[in-house]
Amino acid sequence: MDRKKILQDGLLEEYLLGELAVEQETAVSRVLQSDAELMAQFRAMEADFERMAFENAITPPSEVRKSLEAAMLQDEVGSSKVRSLDVPQRKNSALLMRLMVAASLAAIFALSSFWLYTKWQDSEKNLQVLQQQTTGLQNRLADIEKNYRETNSRYQSINNPNVVPLLLVGNAKSPDSRAIAYVNHQTKEVVVNAKGLAPLDADHTYQMWADVEGEMISMGLVSSNQEYVALAYIDKAESLNITIEPAGGNDHPTVERLISNVSL
Repeated sequence: MDRKKILQDGLLEEYLLGELAVEQETAVSRVLQSDAELMAQFRAMEADFERMAFENAITPPSEVRKSLEAAMLQDEVGSSKVRSLDVPQRKNSALLMRLMVAASLAAIFALSSFWLYTKWQDSEKNLQVLQQQTTGLQNRLADIEKNYRETNSRYQSINNPNVVPLLLVGNAKSPDSRAIAYVNHQTKEVVVNAKGLAPLDADHTYQMWADVEGEMISMGLVSSNQEYVALAYIDKAESLNITIEPAGGNDHPTVERLISNVSL
């Protein structure tokens, strides 16, 4: 056996860790004793392993130390003679080296696993936040699209050539009120812009009525907070009327609280 074979087959590392068979270990030991350069390489490798082991060493639990002390004390009591172990010193060092390297690798693996787990947890949280934000944006876009379609539909309906705009001006009971009714007799649609009506308290609301041969028929409630309100179209209506009613509306108009009307 020569230096080339030892290096090519990785026998030097196995010799350091005590993993060679007796014959191979003896052969490598002989080459080391006769080859100063290979011995220097072996010493450097041994120093590197030892440095790595001490840098990453983990303090063993106190229970291990207590167990060893108890075992040693029992041996001293049971035997008056100290027996020497017939084990080569290099093998003891190699065993210690293997244990220290294994402990170091276990520590590195534990730290790496904890770091990866923490990063995974952070990624999960970030993903959940991103999903919630995406859902919120999708809902907002859906609302915007819905409002756009409704607004566009209202705009087209009031700008139709067949639409008749009617201005409802407030009387002495509500002189500052204004409303515009857009009536399409062909499509039988009525849209009211009620933004000009005076605000009411929470206990009252506006309600529009159609006068058909002296009978007042409800067309629906009108909110001053809405720009365009679609109401029921009533055939043969002679006039449109707005009254102030209790919140929720009424089944018959409160005539003394009529604030505006216009003839068709």
